[in-house]
Parts: sequence; structure tokens; C-alpha cells
Amino acid sequence: MSAPVKKNDEITLLITGMSSEGHGIGRYEGFAVFVPYALVGETVKAHIIKVASSYAVGKLVEVTEPSSDRREPACSVFFKCGGCALMHMSYEAQLEYKRNIVRDALERIGGFQGVDVSPVVGMDDPYRYRNKGSFPFGEQDGRVVWGLYAPKSHRLIDVNDCVIESSAAVNAANAVSKWANGFGVPAYNELTGKGVLRHVVTRSLTGGSAVSVVTTGKLPNKEALVNEIRSAVPDVKSITHNINPNVTNVIFGKVTRLIWGEGAVRQTIGGFDFSVSAESFLQVNPVQTEKLYSLAVDGLGLTEDMSVCDLYCGIGTITLMLAKKASHAVGVEYVPKAIADAKANAERNGVGNAEFYCGTAESILPRLVAEGRQFDAISLDPPRKGAEPEALKAVAACGARRIAYVSCNPATLARDLKILAGYGFTIDSVRPVDMFPHTAHIETVCLLSKLHEAKHHVNVKLDMDELDFTSAEAKATYKEIEEWVQEHYGFHVTNLNIAQVKQKHGIIERENYNKPKSENSRQPGCPEEKVKAIEDAMRHFQMI
Repeated sequence: MSAPVKKNDEITLLITGMSSEGHGIGRYEGFAVFVPYALVGETVKAHIIKVASSYAVGKLVEVTEPSSDRREPACSVFFKCGGCALMHMSYEAQLEYKRNIVRDALERIGGFQGVDVSPVVGMDDPYRYRNKGSFPFGEQDGRVVWGLYAPKSHRLIDVNDCVIESSAAVNAANAVSKWANGFGVPAYNELTGKGVLRHVVTRSLTGGSAVSVVTTGKLPNKEALVNEIRSAVPDVKSITHNINPNVTNVIFGKVTRLIWGEGAVRQTIGGFDFSVSAESFLQVNPVQTEKLYSLAVDGLGLTEDMSVCDLYCGIGTITLMLAKKASHAVGVEYVPKAIADAKANAERNGVGNAEFYCGTAESILPRLVAEGRQFDAISLDPPRKGAEPEALKAVAACGARRIAYVSCNPATLARDLKILAGYGFTIDSVRPVDMFPHTAHIETVCLLSKLHEAKHHVNVKLDMDELDFTSAEAKATYKEIEEWVQEHYGFHVTNLNIAQVKQKHGIIERENYNKPKSENSRQPGCPEEKVKAIEDAMRHFQMI
């Protein structure tokens, strides 16, 4: 069956959905048509620019019936630049769109029907949130300009400002452009491989700003460049020069030299002080990072008698936050420089109960378990491609009953959760966090838990009442019981309190919950008022 449209057709279309890239989707005679910048509920005219076997792509020509969610973008080059995808949509609608993207991935890819996805944690002010700016340079009309690339291309869009970047990043880019034009420093041309100036990368952190200028070779008029940047960015603490002579679109080369100030700048996260260099990985939205990491760390319900392993730990941001709540935290990361930074960050912050290992999650975690290490909980924050299957297998085999999975890709999250479900884990909560307002990207914190595995398998017959009770044991997490008691009784109960009450009612917990830290130590019993409160919570959740 041939497509009902062909290239250069102009059609009228009702938009009924949106893709994970933020494109409107409509059906023309049953045939899917993707239209960038169109919103759900709108009737649009689209010019067909591509036709494939199962879909077509149209360029938005006119919105004949606009959505009530449509807004005038705050950026003058929004429809040309590839940096943002949703600035033409109200912020409230953006959050709901992202919630639906996560829900759709969990249902379609993971097979989790009816899973509850909590409302997205948004920002009060979704502008100027990025603490890292990375801008390429080019030449237009004989002048060096900076900007961002057009969608799916390396065609530079000249901009004077970017409303999601920090003012320091914008000011630094303008300063470097001014210097280049003033001293005749040519911009690098990707097509010819000629030119000098490639990129400027800026970090805007709590301890000040860091600016790195990337060139193909020597840096001419260095002193003038330093003065220009210092004048434009008053809080700058570090200026470095990176050399990248390679014919590549990778930003940084292997050589970085400090040309003014300090080698790194500090950033405070979760009460800890981190040293961040130009090439270090760090979440770009500091306000939302605090919320994201707190959801993961607090969601694990750690107590000071528990041990936790943080996979894909980077420079140790989440690991140190976990160590603050647990008896011991282990960080695992395969990038040697990140592990070196993590160890230095732990020492700088006086954290003595965290240790770090360099290697893949799938190799380090089984080795630690084979050496006799036990972990009550696992935190993992893998890259966009998700976790390796062998890493998930190692997580399932390590004995941990709780997982906090932080993801930047709903598709790979859903795939990995499906694998973990096959190992006996269930989803307790899914909470998206809007780390990147006005883009189609979304971070998600998923909390999982696992019921106890029987040491011996026995064939028994259960009536329906017994089956209902068995499933009821999983109806509430420790966090949910704790929050219910806080809301209804006004005081806090610990995981140990909850475990003791569960044991009283024959809901057997694993040994670690009730095991003293040493043979001679004594554990306090749960106060009677807390026993009553926890029992009421357990009745509420139909656990007793």
C-alpha cells in the first residue's frame, strides 16, 4: 500500500499526539505524519518534506486552530535553533507532556500497565538554569560569531543570548567573540579543517565560574583574552586553554593548560563541596539536581546500620549523600579521572565511610559480593544508553532489596526495569524531574523493592484469602509507612521501628534489619506509642 501523501504536498492535519522528540503527530488517511512545533489539539497546515514507508514528516506552515497551551517563545531564534524543542508550549503543559512520555515508555517498552507516574517535579523559574554552556564558533559575514546548531545539523545559528544558559556563559561567549574579532583570530571550519577558535565552555557554579577556550593550536594574544573574559565575567575563578587539533566534532582535546586562576571551581550539592574541572561530568541544573538526588537518596530509606552501593557514581555526588545516611557507601565508576575526583571529594568533605572502585558495574559488584560484601540497597545512575544487562544481573544477585534507579532516558529505563522485574523487583514509585525545561529531555527517579526469597521451596495450597494476605505484604514501602505515621501522628519512625513491628506480626524481615552493629551492642525496643502508630499504618495498607 502506497503512502497517501508525497513530498511537497500541503495537507491539513489534526494533531493528536506528540513524539518523544517533541514533534506533533497527526494521522492523514490513517498515515502517521510528524510535524515539529505542532501541539496536541491543533489543526495545522503542513508541507510534506519526507515520506517513508510508515510515516511522513511535514514542515509547519500555519496553525489554523491553535492550542490553548501555545505560547510565544522567550527566545528569538527558537524556531531555528536545535537547543530547545518545547518553548512554544506553556510550562505546565511541558511537565504533563514529559509525564506522559515516561508513562508511555513504561507501558509500551516495559510492559508495566497502569503504573502510577507521579507529577513531574518542575521549576519555579525555568530559565537561566544551565550551569554549563558549550558554544561553537563560526564565521558569518566576515565576523566570528558563536551560537548553537540548527536541528540535526552542524549549521551554526548566530545568537547573542540563550535564555536557558547562565548569564556568565553568555557573557563569556560574547567576550571571546569580541577578542577573536579584535585580533583577527579565525574560527575553525569543520568542512575545511582550517581556522583556530573552536569552542568556549563555561561552568557557572556556587564557587564562581570557570571558562575554557578550545583552539586547534597555539593561543594568540593570551593576556588580552584573559582580560576580556575577566571583565565580562566578574566571578570567574578559572580560565583554561584546551588544544584540540583533530578533525572531529568532539569538543575537548587531550591537552588542557591553566592560563589564569585556579584549576577547578567548587560546587555545593546536598551539603557537600565538590571540585569541578572543565571536563568533569556534573548535572547542568543545580536547583533540580538537589531535588533529583534527594528523591533517590531519601527514597532508599537508609539507616545507619545499612550498606549501599552506588553504580555509575561519577565524581561521587550521590555516593557521599548516601554515605551520610548509611553505615557504609561504595561508589563504582569505570572512568579513572572520575574515580580520582570522587576520592578527592570524599577526603575534602571528611567522609570516611565511602570508598570507590574503578571498573564496570558488572565486574566490580560481583567481585565485592564474592569477597563477602553485603549491600542493603543499590543506587544506579547510568548513561543515556542505560545499564548493561550483566550489570542488572549483578544487581539482582547481590542481595540488595531496594534500588534507586536514576535515568535520563525513559526508553532505556523501561527496558531495564523490565529486566529487573524479571529478577523479582517491583516498582514502588516513579517520579520524573524536569532537569531540562523547554527541551524534550526528562530525568526520572524510580524506586524498586524486592520481597524475600524463600530458602527452601515447598509446594503448598493457598486459598484466596491467603493469596491476598501474601500480596498485601508488599502494599507499602518503608517510606510510605514512615510518611503515613508522620502525617497522622506527627512524629518520625525509623526503618528499624517498622521492622520490629513487622516481625511482631509475623512479617519476617531479613537478618540485617535487626542485627546489632556488634555482638555486644543492644538495640532499643520500639516505643509503645510508635508501635501503635506503625500498626495503624499497616492496617491502613492492609498488611495486618
